[in-house]
Amino acid sequence: MMVEIFKSKIHRVKVTEADLNYIGSITIDEDLLEASNILEGEKVQIVNINNGERLETYTIKGKRGSGEVCLNGPAARRVAVGDIIIIISYAMMDFEEAKTFKPTIVFPDENTNKLS
Repeated sequence: MMVEIFKSKIHRVKVTEADLNYIGSITIDEDLLEASNILEGEKVQIVNINNGERLETYTIKGKRGSGEVCLNGPAARRVAVGDIIIIISYAMMDFEEAKTFKPTIVFPDENTNKLS
């Protein structure tokens, strides 16, 4: 049996940009993607702490060290610059593997979106 398990989380980052005219996705600083074990193009869930919105999209690498977190396309309507969000990814895995799997969680500085 396969189950969907919480794989990775970037906990509480600030939205730095919202670009309605981009084709879609979320652009995330490459340092944050690597630290959280989230791949470019991976499906993620976005949870907006400020307004309770939840949405799904895919990731695009942003400039390394920039602190960039930009919601693009229609998702830009679900956030405001300065909102605090949580970015979550999930993975399908075998039931037995899931019992011992440990997710990757990163806690960047909320003001700069940089890792300590």
